[in-house]
Amino acid sequence: MIDSRRALLLAAALTFVVGVVALFPARVAYRWAAPSQLAVSGIHGTVWRGGADAVASNGVYLRDLTWTMKPLRLITGKAVYRVKASPVSGFVEGDVGLGFGGSVVVSDLAASLPLSALAGALNIRGLRGEASLEVERLKLRDGVPVVADGTVQLNNLVVPRISRDSIGGYRVEFFTQDSGVTASVEDTDDVVDLAGSLQVHEDRSFQFLGQVIATPATPANLQQQMKMLGPANERGQRELRLEGSL
Repeated sequence: MIDSRRALLLAAALTFVVGVVALFPARVAYRWAAPSQLAVSGIHGTVWRGGADAVASNGVYLRDLTWTMKPLRLITGKAVYRVKASPVSGFVEGDVGLGFGGSVVVSDLAASLPLSALAGALNIRGLRGEASLEVERLKLRDGVPVVADGTVQLNNLVVPRISRDSIGGYRVEFFTQDSGVTASVEDTDDVVDLAGSLQVHEDRSFQFLGQVIATPATPANLQQQMKMLGPANERGQRELRLEGSL
């Protein structure tokens, strides 16, 4: 009898919490809890189900944002939403979980968007190209990825500080290790022949180490820059090393 009463009380409490959340205005929740770097306009609906005309954060801009809460996930201590939005072109859709400790977990994410939409967030002026993402799981802590499993396909990549011509397409596969997030990187269309690995650590530092060689399709100015990387090995490859902090 006692266990039955406890179960009934728990069910009643959960029903009450879900009911309050379902009716709580999203506009009020934004005013109370939104971080300073998040700007949202045209908010409508509730915390349970709603939308916004536009969202901007850390240089990323999205339109026509909608969200729907997954109430059963509240039991796990996270508020999880199915989120859809539109960048300048393309789409973004996935589950976003907000932990009570401040962590953000993204799962079942699919997206297609122009890289110019990420130029501000990545601090790469003039970045262009297209990106397609399929992310199984991504966990951010203080804005730093501490878990990442999925793939990113980059096409027609233009990075002006490297070359004003396209440097081709690349496939990036992310996976999580004890030392942090690691990714394998390889070219997909032979504009250059490149293979390497990227590591991102919780202290925000990153390191990319790869081998690159010019192909007949490599732009002439990029071939000249590649010669500055140092002497080639017996296969004609040159070491490409990039280090920094996010």
